[in-house]
Amino acid sequence: MSRNILLMGAALLALGGCSSSYQHSELQKPEMKLDRNVGVLISTPENGWYSDREYSNSGRMTANAVRNAFSKNARKVAVTNKCKAESCLDTIDVNTYGYYVQPIILHWEDRATEWSGKPDKLEIQIITYDAKTKKEIGNSTYSGKSKWASFGGDHPQDLLEAPTNTYVESLYK
Repeated sequence: MSRNILLMGAALLALGGCSSSYQHSELQKPEMKLDRNVGVLISTPENGWYSDREYSNSGRMTANAVRNAFSKNARKVAVTNKCKAESCLDTIDVNTYGYYVQPIILHWEDRATEWSGKPDKLEIQIITYDAKTKKEIGNSTYSGKSKWASFGGDHPQDLLEAPTNTYVESLYK
């Protein structure tokens, strides 16, 4: 009996370490739901940094994750690396793209979790603008931390999909 309880406890402890965790913070909740028929333009953020290390392609991976999430909800979605931040609002063809999305990497930390026990960490901010009025219509951050039982397979980019999809779906529903 006590052996079964010990095995069950060990299994629950192991399962608790087998899932990533996420936190979400709404800085500005959208007052309206986004229109699925309106195009979305997404800028590519600067690469993430941790300490003195730049994570190459982290900006592109983040933009792609945001694009994939919006593609499930909007008819026309594109990523640009020709403009950055709010300056994109001055160059957008508002007849093609009614929304402009600016992802920002706030934290990107890739750790050797499998032997150090330190989780990978990620924090992203997504600001959504109405391209015609140039008004901010949504501003949210989310962070993620990898599971500690990763066996070498997790990286910060693996933490992007779930919270990005959840947030973008909330903009449309």
